Amino acid sequence: MQPLRFACALFSFALLCGAGARAETAATPRAEAAMPALSVALPDFAALVRSQGAAVVNIHVFRARPADKAPAAASAARESGVGSGIVVAANGIILTNSHVVQGADKLRVRFVDKRELPARVLGVDPLTDVAVLKVEADNLPTATLGDSSKLVVGQWVLAIGAPLGLERTATQGIISALGRSLPNDSYVPFIQTDVPINPGNSGGPLFDARGRVVGINSQIVSHTGGYMGLSFAIPINTAVAVAHQILEHGRATHGWLGVSAQELSQDLAHAFGLELPRGALLTEIRRGGPGDKAGLREGDIVLALDDEAIVDSADLPPLIGASKPGGERLLTVLREGKVGRIKVVIGELGSADRPGSPRRQIARLGILVSDLNDASKQVLGIHGGVLVEEIAPGPAAEAGIQAGDILLKLGRHTLENAAQLHDLAAGLGNGLGNGLGNGLGNGLGNGLTLPILVKRQDNLSFVPLILPASDATANKAK
Repeated sequence: MQPLRFACALFSFALLCGAGARAETAATPRAEAAMPALSVALPDFAALVRSQGAAVVNIHVFRARPADKAPAAASAARESGVGSGIVVAANGIILTNSHVVQGADKLRVRFVDKRELPARVLGVDPLTDVAVLKVEADNLPTATLGDSSKLVVGQWVLAIGAPLGLERTATQGIISALGRSLPNDSYVPFIQTDVPINPGNSGGPLFDARGRVVGINSQIVSHTGGYMGLSFAIPINTAVAVAHQILEHGRATHGWLGVSAQELSQDLAHAFGLELPRGALLTEIRRGGPGDKAGLREGDIVLALDDEAIVDSADLPPLIGASKPGGERLLTVLREGKVGRIKVVIGELGSADRPGSPRRQIARLGILVSDLNDASKQVLGIHGGVLVEEIAPGPAAEAGIQAGDILLKLGRHTLENAAQLHDLAAGLGNGLGNGLGNGLGNGLGNGLTLPILVKRQDNLSFVPLILPASDATANKAK
């Protein structure tokens, strides 16, 4: 009961102070003139919800248990989560988070009028946590998109989503900070807010007071798993740029400089001849990377990219990531007490190691794969792996593998590159398969079953890859 008594005490104190203030003002009229009047006009959130709420959808995610991942398993998939999304085109294009749809065997989108439609994934970009979905519909209500580059700290914002499955929930707050960098998400300049966000809000819109979408709610920082006052949204400009690439090319590309940087302390700044700690202090230059080719060195301090100042080290990665691979950018660099400019040609994060390195179509598994370059391995913290670029009906799709996944191990073999996976797949059923799977396919009556280790965002999991009996038998006969 202590909180109740405390609240009552505050209420009584407010009454007494209010009475005293009125008496003092009456006795000394000049006091009123001395205090500036504060006039705060609150936005009409009710009107915002009425005008924009119909463009917000709930995304119901269905997943089959690994043991059920067979050709007919999609119909047996069970609902495993709920997220949110935004309709951005009347023909059924929806933006959401990639982590909302990861591992889904089936997706259903629920609209404000309670219609439900199946959705398919057009593409995902785990680096920015953006996914693009499509439902077959026309004349859908669409959200009005804003410009996240014009946001300011302190302005009102509103979120609509399905926290903990409670559909069409609206919560409000202010922008707490801009350009935040989070661990393992340095390529997104997050919008930090104090809007109450909980699981289920992911993928939903963050509106400004005029009803324009300025962000996609993505993450919270919490010690309990629930809201603690720190919410983070992907700027809508970032999300739209990624979505355009996915719609045009089927995937998103990101710039790469091939450097690592650290924050400057006051003492370090003085040691490098700076009055204030600002800029990105380069600690590693990847051999053969774009920075190395441009002549960057460890100990250089990047002060600006073109005409945009680098105040903190966290400012550099999202600017590089948003740069077009192959394009030229101009770095302002402090080296040995002198400021100069260095022109750099931006590389592509995730491109193949060798120029012109072919992608590998593995028809038996139904996937198109490619090698990962050193930059991607550095960012992801892995040493090998094969990137899944496209997926078609077949064993990989039935195992739940998706475009954007990284395959790390097949049976007992660690995967180093696409050529190795191609050779291993070609040998399945020729005696090599038994060695790969350690006999897992024997006696099951449904062909060869092999464990394959998949990395999806920060999650690692084995899934069973089932090669049909007819395919395995035919291969043995060759």
